[in-house]
Amino acid sequence: MNSLELRASLGLAGIYALRMLGMFLILPVFAIYAQTLHGADNHTLIGLALGSYGLTQALLQLPLGMLSDRIGRKKVIYGGLLLFAIGSFVAAGAHDIVTLTIGRVIQGSGAISAAITALLADLTREENRTRAMAMIGMSIGTTFAVSLVLGPVLAQYIGVNGIFALTGALSLAALVGVWLIIPDPAISRFHSDTEANTKRLPAVLKNPQLLRLNYGIFALHAAQMAMFVTIPFALIKTAGLDKAHHWEVYLPVTVIGFILMVPAIIYGEKKAKLKQVFIGAIAIMTAAQLGMALALDSFWQIVMWLGLYFIAFNILEATLPSLISKIAPADAKGTAIGVYNTAQSFGLFMGAAAGGWLYTHYGPAGVFGFTSVLMASWLLASFSMQAPQAVRSVMFHIGEDWQGNPQQLSQQLSALTGVSEAVVVLEDRVAYLKVAQQGWDEDAVKQLIANTYS
Repeated sequence: MNSLELRASLGLAGIYALRMLGMFLILPVFAIYAQTLHGADNHTLIGLALGSYGLTQALLQLPLGMLSDRIGRKKVIYGGLLLFAIGSFVAAGAHDIVTLTIGRVIQGSGAISAAITALLADLTREENRTRAMAMIGMSIGTTFAVSLVLGPVLAQYIGVNGIFALTGALSLAALVGVWLIIPDPAISRFHSDTEANTKRLPAVLKNPQLLRLNYGIFALHAAQMAMFVTIPFALIKTAGLDKAHHWEVYLPVTVIGFILMVPAIIYGEKKAKLKQVFIGAIAIMTAAQLGMALALDSFWQIVMWLGLYFIAFNILEATLPSLISKIAPADAKGTAIGVYNTAQSFGLFMGAAAGGWLYTHYGPAGVFGFTSVLMASWLLASFSMQAPQAVRSVMFHIGEDWQGNPQQLSQQLSALTGVSEAVVVLEDRVAYLKVAQQGWDEDAVKQLIANTYS
């Protein structure tokens, strides 16, 4: 990476992390706080307040990503961060559950993830883009783990309304960071690897392998939100553990989850055993949900099942995007990721809403019975998935003045050793390839592309 690319990658990853920190900090303490507000007389309303963020996020992230193609990336990002800040301050001042829900809805309307990745694509060369996107992915995972520990501690000192105010301030800080740190792109264009293309939606939505993964991310995050409507109360009731000390449970289980995730992912990728690792993680997740459905009356069993949950969760969070990349058509990766992210956001909403309603009517066992069914159905669906090819995505710029035949070049690239798929998109000025993890000839690809100019 050159200095501009590194600055853009680190800056946007940091800004993304600031925004996600604001969202994740309230997760472990939200339900306990919400029940103290006027009108929160049942968990159904608490679940709706928690999940409403995901609903507006799901509805707006693809349209706002497309809008950034028309009016500019930074304008959409500025507007989204401002909306998130306004929603945070509304939530901070809420004295009743309705106002809190309105604040969460406004927060979710600042759906800028697609615009951020599009801006990052504008500011990085094709050969460095995967590394840049990985920085954002790492920032999200790290922020989630830190938030589970930091959220209960901050709630003790500044209250949950103080956390909402802090998230509003962080969002405004991120807005200033975009202005001062992130350079303006010399050229802003559509990127098939990061943005959704409506013309490619039918191919993505009809792909049964991608549909399995979309259901998986929906189920995974639905179960997560339902769990956080329930677990905080179980820790208080079973162990008498004050909410300020819940971090003492979350810290060890998240650390263990991260440590054990790494060898599992390396084994799956290096040994071409990603399907086996993936299904194994879903099986562990299913067992954890069933365990919590049956054993919430024992503190140490809660800790054990949470430990298994975070091991599985971290593995699945890491492998799902990799599987999307391997399975999606080479020229529709951005569209596939957009649909995947939308399914994730709908999962956030549905899980919180269903979890709140089930807790009200059937208690914790009802909530984890629901999440167990979600995981078991995903496990059954995953058995019939095709083992992903041991490939990775690469991109090559073909030059602004190239006027060759994209179909012919695609066929020639596909015929090279180690290349399983190649698509040249003239509008992007990019050749998108899927190549073997080892054994493909990068020099031959570059030489073939160079020869088309002669």
